[in-house]
Amino acid sequence: MEKKRRDFIKTGSLLGLGALLQPSKLFANSQNIAHANASPTVDKGRPVFNMCGYSAPKIDNVRIGFVGVGTRGQAAVYRMSQIENVTIAALCDLQPDKIDFALNRIKNSGQKPKIYTGEEDWKAVCERDDIDLIYICTHWALHTPVAVYAMQQGKHVCVEVPAATTIDECWQLVETSEATKRHCMMVENCCYDFFELLTLNMARQGFFGEIIHCEGAYIHELTENFTRKNFKWDMWRLKENYERKGNLYPTHGLGPICQVMNINRGDQLDYMVSMSSADFVLGQRVEELAKENDLYKPFAGKDYRGNMNTSIIKTHKGKTIMLQHDVSSLRPYSRIHLISGTKGIAQKYPLPGRISTHHRNWFTEEQMKEVEEKYQPAIVKKIGELAKKVGGHGGMDFLMDWRTIDCLRNGLPLDQDVYDAALWSCIFPLSETSVNNRSQAVDIPDFTRGGWKKNTPVDISLSTGGNTGVKDIRKPLKEDFEL
Repeated sequence: MEKKRRDFIKTGSLLGLGALLQPSKLFANSQNIAHANASPTVDKGRPVFNMCGYSAPKIDNVRIGFVGVGTRGQAAVYRMSQIENVTIAALCDLQPDKIDFALNRIKNSGQKPKIYTGEEDWKAVCERDDIDLIYICTHWALHTPVAVYAMQQGKHVCVEVPAATTIDECWQLVETSEATKRHCMMVENCCYDFFELLTLNMARQGFFGEIIHCEGAYIHELTENFTRKNFKWDMWRLKENYERKGNLYPTHGLGPICQVMNINRGDQLDYMVSMSSADFVLGQRVEELAKENDLYKPFAGKDYRGNMNTSIIKTHKGKTIMLQHDVSSLRPYSRIHLISGTKGIAQKYPLPGRISTHHRNWFTEEQMKEVEEKYQPAIVKKIGELAKKVGGHGGMDFLMDWRTIDCLRNGLPLDQDVYDAALWSCIFPLSETSVNNRSQAVDIPDFTRGGWKKNTPVDISLSTGGNTGVKDIRKPLKEDFEL
């Protein structure tokens, strides 16, 4: 029965997918912890705890262990140091210089974390009984293993994007979160960008009417970053671009529009097709570098993923999503963020964001100000300006972290649950499957197992616990990092 549940891919001529369809195992040492709001569902006769809407017991002071404090990790350490009722209990990274940099960023904060630098020290961090939350910012291969182990040890989890890179890993996250009653939130920061929050609030209040179609993307020229020595530990990000195909980074564009479309909470992704161009840039650049530096010779001659990947997704209610990924073309940065409804439309890129209720023109600057004033979310009114001062991609990173801590302290459901983490991440391996099979359609698994039909949206934009404070703001060393 378990394998039948996992057999989500349309078969036909799709061959060689056995590795994707292997069932993961439930974990014997999972803990059962009392909960407030979630209700059980049933999966093939097996009781399943529904983590959508789950409210964990309140944590007055949130003690955090960070696993991975490179570029993303040390920025998260700094942001968390600005929030009251947070203790940074541990920093774990293989590279001592990364830890030193993170410590320097919080040297005047009064935080005194314990340091871990061993290859498997992350397990010791997860096993500590004085930590409530594990915040994971490692390379992608460790995201799921660390998250699963942390939840098994009774810890809530925040994990960087993507939360998983295989379908089996997605199911591991879901099953472990359900079994342990521990939150597993993928820290998709783009859900907290100001225009995304504005349009989410507008959609929830019916401004756009019935949402018909949405578009998202991750278009970000990163060739020089990928090929720069020590940009990522062991050049892992460059390796990902020849070892894997399709849309490797779907969640920045997909997450915000899934929230607008109430995916997992009223509608569900059904199936998708994906197509990639050939590579015309990255492989050639590596070949050039290999002629000058032996460091790049192991990376030369590889079959790099194409420049542009385009995926089309259809939902169970007949709505569509267009999702793109391109990290090597000479194009300005864009996540598109297009929302098309029966009464209105919004599009963020090219900047500034635009809104309209008619096909002939966009709102004027004055009309935009009126809309922004009317629909500005409560969370932005409360800490938006402070978030901009703390920084992190214009403030959205801090909004995300502050909101997460506020939810944990007040026993509120998190904005993103484990089903979102799994669903948004699974587009990565499913796009690869489609690309490798001449863009044939593949089914998208329902990680809620039908729960989406009854689940209700989390009120991200309108309500907050509101009693979590912010410390005196210190100017960040660097405002933004690679998104």
